[in-house]
Amino acid sequence: MEEIADLLRETRLDAGIELSEVSKDLNINEVVLTNIEEGKIGSFKDIFLLKDYLASYAKYLGLDSEKILEEFNEYLFEYTSKIPVKEIEKTMELNKKELEEKIVSPYTKPQPKNKKYYYVMIYILIFLLVILAVFWSINQITSGSNNAEVYSYRK
Repeated sequence: MEEIADLLRETRLDAGIELSEVSKDLNINEVVLTNIEEGKIGSFKDIFLLKDYLASYAKYLGLDSEKILEEFNEYLFEYTSKIPVKEIEKTMELNKKELEEKIVSPYTKPQPKNKKYYYVMIYILIFLLVILAVFWSINQITSGSNNAEVYSYRK
């Protein structure tokens, strides 16, 4: 990647073109072009977008974009072939889990785990309200009979 980055940078400098001019002409952020010229592919999340940027930049500078992309693909193959398969599978599994967590629909939405707790609390609340109503009614009945005794006692 360093060879490609150096070629792009040297070609631009030899042509006397400023990076800001390239950025304006290609409608690509200047920071993106700087990262390409410095060979920082780790700053790109999407390799396919990086390939598009490389192709556009190479065409703009009058270079063979096909050849640049072939070199980049060879670099990628060499770089990725050094990564152990288990590490790639682990990363793919993590990405799959993150994607599944982001996708939510009414049909696939997982049910909350504390739903039983919710129902138990409702039952306890209803039970307490019933007991409170029973005590209140008993209190009303007994206080009503006490008032009747007081009235009859006075007469």
